Amino acid sequence: MSHQMMVLVLQLGVILIATKFLGTFFSRKLKQPKVLGELVAGMLVGPYVLGAIPLPGIGPLFPVIAGSSVPVSVQLYGISSLGSIFLLFNSGLETDLPTFLRFSGKATVVGFGGVIVSFLLGAGITVLLHPEVHSIMDPEALFLGTVCTATSIGITARILSENKKISTPEGVTILAAAVLDDVISIVLLSVVVGISTVEMKGGSIAWSGIGLVALKAVGFWALCMVVGILLAPKFTKGMKRVHSLGIIAEVSFGIALLLAGLSELAGLAMIIGAYITGLALSQTDVAHMISERTKAVGEYFVPVFFAVMGMMVDFGAMKSVLGFGILFAVFAFIGKLVGCGAPSLLVGFNLHGALRIGAGMLPRGEVTLIVAGLGLASGAIGPEMFGVAVMTMLLASLAAPPLLVATFKGGSGYKKSLAAKEEPDIVTIELDFPNYTAVDFVRRSLADGFRGEGYFISSLEGVNPSWQIREDEKVITMSIVDGTKFSLTAKRQDEQFVRLMLTETLAEFQQFTDSIKTMESPDMMGARLLINMFSDEDQQESRSSGAGSSPRTKKR
Repeated sequence: MSHQMMVLVLQLGVILIATKFLGTFFSRKLKQPKVLGELVAGMLVGPYVLGAIPLPGIGPLFPVIAGSSVPVSVQLYGISSLGSIFLLFNSGLETDLPTFLRFSGKATVVGFGGVIVSFLLGAGITVLLHPEVHSIMDPEALFLGTVCTATSIGITARILSENKKISTPEGVTILAAAVLDDVISIVLLSVVVGISTVEMKGGSIAWSGIGLVALKAVGFWALCMVVGILLAPKFTKGMKRVHSLGIIAEVSFGIALLLAGLSELAGLAMIIGAYITGLALSQTDVAHMISERTKAVGEYFVPVFFAVMGMMVDFGAMKSVLGFGILFAVFAFIGKLVGCGAPSLLVGFNLHGALRIGAGMLPRGEVTLIVAGLGLASGAIGPEMFGVAVMTMLLASLAAPPLLVATFKGGSGYKKSLAAKEEPDIVTIELDFPNYTAVDFVRRSLADGFRGEGYFISSLEGVNPSWQIREDEKVITMSIVDGTKFSLTAKRQDEQFVRLMLTETLAEFQQFTDSIKTMESPDMMGARLLINMFSDEDQQESRSSGAGSSPRTKKR
């Protein structure tokens, strides 16, 4: 065991260094998503390239595991699975639940369209190009058709998260449809396994048993969604009594692990349970705090997941089926682009949005490997067809990230006539201040006031300094624009409360400025000089960070 742990530690060290360097190179130099570099890193250091080279005293660092459909050790695959759970849990936390629910009906149409078209194209091209496969009900055709249906939530979620597009109409539609795709694919897999077993052994198909498996999977998914969304606010309200955000984050991720394990037990992929947990907690006021803590840890595990996916690529097994594999991958692309893109045109998206959704549904990943692995283990498909499945996953994983990033450049993908109806009733309050010192004083005072009312405040990434203020379903955003403008954004029903808090803060600010004006006596000159020095230093710091130096300089 100590030797295995030593090898695992070395493997993780090589993976983390390789993924970080290549991920950064792809991101900064090639302007491509980091996930692409992480996949390539896995291919290079994996068991079919550099990982097969023997090392003194160890042998190959990444040996191919004989008798397994996955060419890496159980320990490494387990850590990569943990990485996928971190990734999907955080993706769920970043998803806007009301938008997700509002677009879930549209996502259902998109998901079913992608599954049906992809399955028919995948199974059809197998029958057409393989004379030994006589019908679409042949086990080989069934498995390859099912391989086409699944979408990799992990790759898509990583790209959407990197580009801050998870909560856009297209982003939530893609994620909801991808989750549904994986659920349908797992259900379809149970049906295909049942039919294939009968076909190979001869006998009658037990439709009752197959239907029971499918019902259990769908029922578990729906039940967890409903119960999770209803109980999440009560759970966080009770957990706040411990007065420790660290404990809240740890317990929340523990629940994600439990639900991931139960999802696997119910016949679904573990990542679905993790995503549901994050999605249920996304509307709580501590969601951002939980995300910050789990994402920091997940940065060490998520790259391992993508690297291991890259290690699945056996270039040698692809040689004999290279032509068919490329053609099959093209049809798999068409299945998602057309099967998901065309229905999205019918549910309110324009051509730009339809292309984004089709591109977002392209990646194949862990569920594809599950389907192909079961097909290989059962004898329904051979090593060559398993290579075709891996080739499809590889080409889709390489093509989807740059295509998805490119499609998100531009305007809204939602039809203008419907976009206005979907826009929430938002109010923005803006104030101008003479300099950065004044606006930052008001911002800090207002933040303290909201904290006193039980709100949680977290910083947001962006061009301008921004903060999210949250308490249960109330969400307020405050920003400093150009160094001197203060902006507050809230829902219309919260406007009166926000204005009241702002008025109290401005009154305190007025008292503060009035007290400075009274500092005229000689014994107060030192205090005034200290305040002026602080103000100058603060402005110089702000100018060096690029926050509105020009307006402040002119007004001073």
